Amino acid sequence: MEALGPWEILAGTLARFGPVWAGLAVILGASFARRRSLGLYGRVFHTAIGTIGFALVAFWALTAILADHVALFDPYAQSSVLRNKPPGSLDPASGLPYLFGGDALGRDVFSRMVWGSRSVMVIAPLATLFAYMVGVMLGLPAGYVGGWLDTALSFLANLVLAFPVILLFYLLVTPEIRQTAIPGTMAAVLFAFPVLFFVVFFWSRFRERPETLWLCLGPTLAIGTFVYLGLIGVWDPTGRIAMDANTLNIFLAVVFISSPTVFRIVRGLTLDIRTRDYVAAAQTRGESPWYIMMWEILPNARGPLIVDACLRIGYTTILLGTLGFFGLGVSPESPDWGSTINEGRKLLRIYVHPALPPALAIMSLVLGLNLLADALREQSMRD
Repeated sequence: MEALGPWEILAGTLARFGPVWAGLAVILGASFARRRSLGLYGRVFHTAIGTIGFALVAFWALTAILADHVALFDPYAQSSVLRNKPPGSLDPASGLPYLFGGDALGRDVFSRMVWGSRSVMVIAPLATLFAYMVGVMLGLPAGYVGGWLDTALSFLANLVLAFPVILLFYLLVTPEIRQTAIPGTMAAVLFAFPVLFFVVFFWSRFRERPETLWLCLGPTLAIGTFVYLGLIGVWDPTGRIAMDANTLNIFLAVVFISSPTVFRIVRGLTLDIRTRDYVAAAQTRGESPWYIMMWEILPNARGPLIVDACLRIGYTTILLGTLGFFGLGVSPESPDWGSTINEGRKLLRIYVHPALPPALAIMSLVLGLNLLADALREQSMRD
């Protein structure tokens, strides 16, 4: 069977990522040109580290969005004649190349790597965002109010953190857990926090202006309730919100394990910021505690929280890869990077190509997030 040469493989790979390069050029060009008016985001492009980190993260985000335009084959499609074939082998049916070769089942490694980015770029950021909603809603009152509330919430956070993280994560995503009421209960509790966050956010700001308040709360409650019911599997007429059992388990596990750490960070920042003069000024004006927490303390804690969020997304990416490697990914045949590495490592002594691309993908994404976090840390310290 004919095969492409090394330079043809490189050229073909770069060409397949054409839509990604175009999108990346537009985003970087526009951001760099207007960096002086974009606040903290714009200051990321003042350093080479920040620009490189953002470019790596944006590359994989765009790859996830444009996966159907970048991949050459269905990630689940198998070809018996292309099993364990080297990079550049041509599919006899279509004439298209397996740019990174075929795996043990004859699936295109390049297409599986591309489609694998979608699960990572959806689950990791969204689960981190939900964890922040939980951590913020509990950490702010714990640090600001103190007393028995701080003691109780800190005890619960320490209780979760005292359990080995990997073991707890493993227990929460095992198939047997789906047969219990634990996932449904966790979903009902944890998924309520984003709705609660936005309700408190608007109420604390506009509680003395009823017209504006209900203009904000009406859509928030309508959309929030609709999404909430879909996420917990009660009602989803669109079929686009509810998660399958595996994805739900993984998502809940990430939120549950990350929330206590976020809680401690938010609590610590609140303990420090509540002593500042502008907080005392807000108390003198007679502002409500939730107003002070949401509109005085939280905005001034954004720098460290954004930095931690970048690092936490990278940590979650590694966790997702670890789960996939141990066969606990989104689904047994999923093209997620961890599963692809696990399938490729079984033949590592003979063939390197099935395991190498997804491993490099994880490395590059986590590297980009770490570089971006370093740049954001430097810029936030100047605020």
